[in-house]
Amino acid sequence: MMRGGIPNKVDVIMGILATVIILEATRRRSGWALPILALLLLLYGFLGPAMPGILSHRGLDLDATITALFLGEEGIFGIPVAVTANFIMIFILFGAFLQVTGAGEFFIELATALCGWMRGGPAKVAVVGSSLMGMVSGSAVANVATVGTFTIPLMKKIGYKPEVAGGIEAVGSSGGQIMPPIMGAAAFIMADFLKMPYFKVAVAAIIPAILYYLALFFMVDLEAAKTGLKGLPRNELPDWKKTFLKSGYLLLPIFGLIYLLGFVQYSPQKAAFFTIVLLWIISCVRPHTRLNLKKFVTALINGAIGGLEVAAVCACAGIVIGIVMRTGLGLSLTGVLIELSGGILPILMVLTMLTSTILGMGLPTSACYIIVAVLVAPAMVKIGVLPIAAHMFAFYYATLSAITPPVALAAYAAAGIAKATSMKTGLAAFGFGLTGFIVPFMFVYGPPLLMQGPVPEIILCFAMAALGTYSLAMSMTGMWLKPLHVLERITCFAAALFLIIPEIRTDIIGLILLAAVMIINFRRYRRESNISLSS
Repeated sequence: MMRGGIPNKVDVIMGILATVIILEATRRRSGWALPILALLLLLYGFLGPAMPGILSHRGLDLDATITALFLGEEGIFGIPVAVTANFIMIFILFGAFLQVTGAGEFFIELATALCGWMRGGPAKVAVVGSSLMGMVSGSAVANVATVGTFTIPLMKKIGYKPEVAGGIEAVGSSGGQIMPPIMGAAAFIMADFLKMPYFKVAVAAIIPAILYYLALFFMVDLEAAKTGLKGLPRNELPDWKKTFLKSGYLLLPIFGLIYLLGFVQYSPQKAAFFTIVLLWIISCVRPHTRLNLKKFVTALINGAIGGLEVAAVCACAGIVIGIVMRTGLGLSLTGVLIELSGGILPILMVLTMLTSTILGMGLPTSACYIIVAVLVAPAMVKIGVLPIAAHMFAFYYATLSAITPPVALAAYAAAGIAKATSMKTGLAAFGFGLTGFIVPFMFVYGPPLLMQGPVPEIILCFAMAALGTYSLAMSMTGMWLKPLHVLERITCFAAALFLIIPEIRTDIIGLILLAAVMIINFRRYRRESNISLSS
């Protein structure tokens, strides 16, 4: 400050050391992809005049650039790291405290009691259990480790292939990043980018998160019908009433968090702190959930370790943002994307989806979202998409990076538990997650799905979106009551596309197409059932 920002040799040396340490820390916590991207952008910054066409720029000065990355607001200590320090760490700690009280076991038992008896029961337990676990843990890999150790062996027991069992759990666990009230780290960064309270982001994410899990539930259900997989015997299932009476009070801190954030309107830090205090008090109700000194220390350790990956990734993403801003690459790419799409929204959304998916093949969710939010989301906003919709679009596809091969971290974690091949598990996860790929298109065209608009419109839009995801699941699995013919699958896919657009005319067309397929399939089911009975 006294030097007016003019760097000296110590600043430059410290900046270089900090950059190298962060690149190595990120490599250790999340692999090579993000450090390599950061290094390539650093080279791009210094070799600007040699770049072709629109990528060309005047080039960056080493001393000024390194100092800006180390000491400036758009660099290592920029928005991502600030959000990590101010918001994300306290929520990671809350999730760690909730885990040591036995909340994870409660969620799994409750999901097993409610869904274990259905066809493909253990897979539905994985979906419901992962969604419940996702409410308090924004980490896909942590969700796999918690829920998957129980659900994957159960799925294998009733006949699921190891890679399929791992894939289903990976998709279910990845959705925890978009499941309120505690979403993934990128959601807090999104709130800062949009300059809005985190609670508003969480509210906007409710319906997309529900649609994500509905899409997976439909896929699992129809796949179980297709392969003839049954549920678990009822005598092997826990009683849901006893389960709820035993540990149901562990849900109270979650409702307390929602109350403090939404109604009292405490800051996220203050709300999370008091929720941890509330959890500590409530945990004392029964011995099996009581937070003793050992559990308390374990929660602190797990929380600190859980924050390492987020901190390293966000610091490295700060390097990426710093170079993008200093070179003007963000503005250039925004213009290129708008030009490539011709200003046509569907084409731009497909380009954005592809960008997120390709980046997601090697980057953690937070890094993928940050880069897409900086480079691509402004192009969507520029042609009229609501900022919250554009950023949620980028966030949603960044979430799917955890199940997108060749680097699908959640799928690989599930493969280890399932004792399956990593790539096969990743491909299986990608297949089960395909239905969820349609959801972001729905809320861009239908802002009511982000809680924008009157309540009747929100309800109608949600109902049509749910039918759209079901229609797409029928198309992907090729199954309803009986296997679908090729033309029926194409019709279901078309119905899903029509149901995406929140207009009366398109909704009616989509409903007619879906109803036609269901009627034809139902008649075939009745006819074949009568033939089998008579024979």
